[in-house]
Amino acid sequence: MSDPADDLVDDTTRSVEEEEAHQQGGADRPPTSKEEGLAESTDPDPEVAEAYKEATERGAEAKGEGRID
Repeated sequence: MSDPADDLVDDTTRSVEEEEAHQQGGADRPPTSKEEGLAESTDPDPEVAEAYKEATERGAEAKGEGRID
């Protein structure tokens, strides 16, 4: 049985999606000196830092389906 969505997508769309699937993500431009200065002078929120640390540890210990290696 074929997928009904196959009838809605043409070959051009499929080829563009295939190209995009292999593109490396990244910033569209480097940061400005003002942006860099703001980033360097800003202290992280301790609650956010703790939540990030906990999520990182939880992710590192993940088992089974959904684990990202």
